[in-house]
Amino acid sequence: MADATPQLEGITVLNLASVGPAARASRTLADYGARVIQISPTSKKGAKQIQPPFHSYGAGRGFERLQIDLKAEAGRDALLRLASRSDVVIESYRPGVVKRLGISFEDLREVNSGLIYCSTSGYGQDGASSNWVGHDINYLAMSGLLACTEPREDGGPPIPGATIADSAGGGMQAVVAILAALVRRSLGGEAQYLDVSATDGVLSLMSLSIDQYLATGEVAAPRKVLLTGRYAFYDLYRCKDGKWISVGAIEPHFFKSLCDLLGLSEYVAYQMDDAKQDEMRAAFRSRFLEQDRDVWVSELADKNTCVAPVYEIPELVEDPHFKERGVFMESEHPIEGRFRQVGPVLAGGIRGQGVQKVNSFDQSDARTVLEWAGYAPPEIEKLCLDGAVE
Repeated sequence: MADATPQLEGITVLNLASVGPAARASRTLADYGARVIQISPTSKKGAKQIQPPFHSYGAGRGFERLQIDLKAEAGRDALLRLASRSDVVIESYRPGVVKRLGISFEDLREVNSGLIYCSTSGYGQDGASSNWVGHDINYLAMSGLLACTEPREDGGPPIPGATIADSAGGGMQAVVAILAALVRRSLGGEAQYLDVSATDGVLSLMSLSIDQYLATGEVAAPRKVLLTGRYAFYDLYRCKDGKWISVGAIEPHFFKSLCDLLGLSEYVAYQMDDAKQDEMRAAFRSRFLEQDRDVWVSELADKNTCVAPVYEIPELVEDPHFKERGVFMESEHPIEGRFRQVGPVLAGGIRGQGVQKVNSFDQSDARTVLEWAGYAPPEIEKLCLDGAVE
C-alpha cells in the first residue's frame, strides 16, 4: 500500500509564469504535494501576461495566488521576502528581464542560500537564438521532430496534436531538474540555477534519431527508419468503420502472433525485408478494412500483438482502462461549476481524490501568503493600498 503522504509536502514553489513549461512544471510539482504560489502581475500590468482558460493546467487546483507589481520597490521587496522562505522559484521571462527587475538568481540567492531557481524559455538563456520569441511549434521545428514526422497532404510537416515542447521538452525537464536539485540540496548543496530550454528538451526526446545520424549518417526522415514507419509492422491502419488502429509489433515473436491471427503467416519470414514492405503493408491494409476497429482490438490486443486503438478524445475519456486507473478527477469552479479533468497521473501522485474546489484566476490569497512571509497586518494593508500587491 502506497504512503498517502504527498512526496513534496513541505516544499514551497513560487511560479512567476501563467502558461508554458513553467505552468506545466508547477502543475506537476503541486500534484506531488508541493505548495505552489502563483505570482501574477497586478491588474494594471496584467495585459503583459496571458490568462489561460479556467480549465487549463488543472484549473490551478491547489494553487495559491497573488498579484505583485514587480516594478514597484515594495512589490519587489515582497517577492524577495517570499523567496527567502521558499524552496523553488520558476520563471519564464525573456533572457535578461529578471536582472532588470532585480529578481534574478543572484538577487534571490542573497536572501536564500538554498534557493533553487529555474528559468524556463524556448531556446535557453544563451546562444545565438536565445532572444528569439516562439511557441511550441517553433521549438518542435528547430529540434528536428517535425521533419521526422509523417508529412501532411501538401508535403509539409504536420502540426502535432500535443504541445510536446511545452510539456515534455520544457515542463518535464524542469520538474526533473528541480527534483534533482532538491536531492542535491538535501545532501548539503547550496543555491542552484537551472537553465531549462524547451528546444533542448525536445533534442533529448529526439536523441535516438539524432545520435543515429551522428554515428552512421542515416537520416531518420519519415518512412526511412523503423520508428518513423519504414516497416509495415510499425504503422497505422484504417478499419472498416473508418476508425484507425495502431500496430507496433517490433519483436519477432509479437510480429508472428500478429501475422498468424490476421491469417497472414506467409509474411513472418519477411518482417525486415525491405523488398516485401509494400506488399506486406497492402495486405495489412486490406485485412484491417474487413472489420471495425473495436472488433480488431477485441481479437488482437490481449494476444501479444502490440495493437491498440487510435482514440479520439471523447473515446479515451470513457475508456474503462483509464477509469479503473483513476486518471480523471472532478473539480468545481465558482463560476463554471463542476467538470472532469486529468488528475495526478504520474507515478507517485495520489489518485482517487474527491472533488477539488478550484478558484478563479483573479482570486487573490495575498493576505494569507503575505502573513506566511512575515508581514504584519498594517504592512499588508499598505501594500494593497499602494497597489504593489493585489
